[in-house]
Amino acid sequence: MTATESTPAFRYTAELAGRIEERWQNEWDQRGTFNADNPVGSLAGPLAQLKPFFLLDMFPYPSGKGLHVGHPLGYIATDTIARFHRMKGENVLYTMGYDAFGLPAEQYAVQTGTHPRITTEENVDNMRRQLRRMGLSHDRRRSLSTTDVDYVRWTQWIFTQVFNSWFDPNATAPDGSRGAARPVAELRQKLASGEVPTPGGVAWDQLGTVEQAQVVDSMRLAYVSEAPVNWCPGLGTVLANEEVTAEGRSERGNFPVFKRNLRQWMMRITAYGERLEADLDKIDWPEKVRTMQRNWIGRSEGANVVFAVPGAQEAGASQDSLEVYTTRSDTLFGATFMVVAPEHPILGGTFGGEADDAAALTVPNQWPDGTRAAWTGGFADPREAVAAYRAQAAAKSELERTAEDREKTGVFTGFFGANPANGKPVPVFVADYVLWGYGTGAIMAVPAHDQRDWEFARAFDLEVVRTIGAPEDPYGHDLTESAYTGDGVAVDSANDEVDLNGKSKEEAKAVMTAWLESKGAGRAAVTYRLRDWLFSRQRYWGEPFPIVWDEDGVAHSVPEDQLPVELPEITDYSPRTYDPEAADTSPEAPLGRAEEWVNVTLDLGDGPRRYRRETNTMPQWAGSCWYEMRYTDPANDDAFAAAANLDYWMGPREGKECGGTDLYVGGVEHAVLHLLYARFWQKVLFDLGHVPDCEPYHRLFNQGYIQAYAYTDSRGQYVPASEVEGDETTGFTWQGQAVKREYGKMGKSLKNIVTPDAMCEEYGADTFRLYEMSMGPLDQSRPWETRAVVGSFRFLQRLWRNLVDEETGELTVADEAADTATTRLLHQTIKGVREDFEEMRMNTAIAKMIVLNNHLVSLPAVPREVAEALVLMVSPFAPHVAEELWEKLGHGQSLAREPFPQHVEELCVEDTVTCVVQVSGKVRARLEVSPSVTDQELTEAALAHEAVSKFLGGVEPRKIIVRAPKLINIVPGA
Repeated sequence: MTATESTPAFRYTAELAGRIEERWQNEWDQRGTFNADNPVGSLAGPLAQLKPFFLLDMFPYPSGKGLHVGHPLGYIATDTIARFHRMKGENVLYTMGYDAFGLPAEQYAVQTGTHPRITTEENVDNMRRQLRRMGLSHDRRRSLSTTDVDYVRWTQWIFTQVFNSWFDPNATAPDGSRGAARPVAELRQKLASGEVPTPGGVAWDQLGTVEQAQVVDSMRLAYVSEAPVNWCPGLGTVLANEEVTAEGRSERGNFPVFKRNLRQWMMRITAYGERLEADLDKIDWPEKVRTMQRNWIGRSEGANVVFAVPGAQEAGASQDSLEVYTTRSDTLFGATFMVVAPEHPILGGTFGGEADDAAALTVPNQWPDGTRAAWTGGFADPREAVAAYRAQAAAKSELERTAEDREKTGVFTGFFGANPANGKPVPVFVADYVLWGYGTGAIMAVPAHDQRDWEFARAFDLEVVRTIGAPEDPYGHDLTESAYTGDGVAVDSANDEVDLNGKSKEEAKAVMTAWLESKGAGRAAVTYRLRDWLFSRQRYWGEPFPIVWDEDGVAHSVPEDQLPVELPEITDYSPRTYDPEAADTSPEAPLGRAEEWVNVTLDLGDGPRRYRRETNTMPQWAGSCWYEMRYTDPANDDAFAAAANLDYWMGPREGKECGGTDLYVGGVEHAVLHLLYARFWQKVLFDLGHVPDCEPYHRLFNQGYIQAYAYTDSRGQYVPASEVEGDETTGFTWQGQAVKREYGKMGKSLKNIVTPDAMCEEYGADTFRLYEMSMGPLDQSRPWETRAVVGSFRFLQRLWRNLVDEETGELTVADEAADTATTRLLHQTIKGVREDFEEMRMNTAIAKMIVLNNHLVSLPAVPREVAEALVLMVSPFAPHVAEELWEKLGHGQSLAREPFPQHVEELCVEDTVTCVVQVSGKVRARLEVSPSVTDQELTEAALAHEAVSKFLGGVEPRKIIVRAPKLINIVPGA
């Protein structure tokens, strides 16, 4: 908008706001206004003498769609906090990087042939432009992308630290925790000395070089496993459990996911289950997030029980016993059958693969004596029955296999286990509701006291043996009707050596576990629901593993001086086999096509040799596990970050039980993905002495979401939300047609996208920022309403008019002192806004400033002391216009590090408060009293009031309810 006769030349308009904002964004960049100094290194400077404050946004993915107005909610909030803490005199580390590896760029590359780096860098540039336009006060020197070559180098270096470590359960971590990561070199020494036994008991020096390497590899924190994984043909890659929805589909793309046995890199995160759970008590996180992590880790106490399986090895099985984990060892006498997962190795074969046929199985080739017809599935021998059943199970998702309401299916394996409590043979079934990835992949079933086991027993003609009864009537429950699942006392649970009868659940568990240990048939155990982290992807656009394989199939980490291992240039990015809906496709990584890159001659310290590179790439989570550490020292070529800089920004500090970033802001959807993985990497690096604390993020705050209304016409088609007219009273129309309104997320398909670019163009970035922060509590979701943005625009226009002549552009503030009422309101506002900032109540802080700003309209001129304080308070929310006004107020330096206004406590106290006096619930009088009036003083004053005395009529009150200082209610006597 340009100036006209009706528009003063210096009126605060979107056009003027845009000029002001562009000017100050350039000034900040040129001056390095928001740069944070380090104690040492290339970014060292005097600000490192100040108290540090490390503020972190969750790493965004640079989408090609750019940002809509829902995305910046957390970013604007953290920017206001960063600005507030600078004004508190702190050295604030605040920057933004990009989690730039990912499937969308690769899928686009598959479709178009465009290299993922090209589209990724275009997306990063666009997002940087959008964030800069909003005036975010990032230290741009520290910005990075996970795809940067130097960042990839250090991600690979961290992987080698994990690969070259093992978890020593007897080691002590630097914080005193039991069990810690230690270098593999120590493991080799312990294996050689016999302190750590070798699998199978063969002496270390009797093993060959390759056999020794295989033993070590099996104990590393990063290891290769042939195991059931989540294979997603639609994405051409495997997925971690956390990336699969409850419906058995991929979180990204909603493709079907199948279980397959594949060779994969794994991270031994389960070794840290106890510490990951225990250390949740050290950090200041929302309780709902800590609960989600505790549930995902799933700690439980119980016992591992060993059932011998006679004849298993004669049938070709690799083991002659089954180990089960149970939380109810007190019910062992009632275990009448066992169930193993279809993937269990005792069955042999390759679950879900080409070798999964009857001939490959290691189960008996004929039904043993005692086999009941209901157990066989109608097959002539166990191998045919098990092969057919496993084929069916391989086609099911985990959700289908574990659904509580589905019929439980299974087939007898031909094996019997021996119940260690009574020696009775118990048939071993294979059933798909048992998963190999959980517990030991085998369970003991007690149908008398578990409804699922009871239903299975009824279907397969199996015994139901009571071992628990209600104390008042132990045999009262009819087990032919259902299982008894309540607590009680043990019954019919004794042999010649142990007697549980009459004992409570906890007493019986303790006795039985101790007896099992004495017999070598079991031991007390703590288990976790948490599974090892599946850490490889069959795609191109990711960090290459710094791993090569020698001719003997032994893995070697690439030496540090040969990092980074960069991706080769290829032209075909698609998975080598691809059918989005087919379970039987097999993944082959695109990197396998780059033969010259894959087959390489390297000198790893013992002369040039031929090796084959790992062709899988790391998951996107790798780069996001440690980016906050690189922020502290982004240009360091000698280390991923200098120790002094890590100590300064992330070390333990007074008032904090642990170190880590001071504040981490992001969505709750990352509670058991990124947050759990990052905590694991941090603990490994902490154990190895590379970081100063065991936790990466001290305080976590989950912001809500901005959602939007969408509108559909009579056909159910979405119409442009920006063109809809009407309201809740009159109804909504589009081009004269009635439309229906719905509420949800923003999206192009819903035609309700609003971009920050559009808002900044129409109103200015300061207005956009102010509106997003004023919409409601930061931790709650709220609907976007474009028409409401004008309210924030008017606030800034009023602020501008209060201080600037719109005709001349000259300052209009007065140098006289403020009157008493204005002074009191100013100091009350300063106190309230400061408190709101500390508690991240942005919306109420803005509301308080609106009250003060409106008050100033009534003054002939705004006193300078009030103007300057208000501009400083507004600046975290609307920094551009605040900087402009600050300059007009005569200051030559940016207000970014000006001290936040201080209040005078005496001026914040109201002289008097109006107290409402009620008699029998009706207002009869009002008293002007001190805010600190006591209940007794207020009672005496109320009773002495003439109007109250009249209504009481000389009768003593029956009851007096006092809510000092604002209310007193008197109930007269009879």
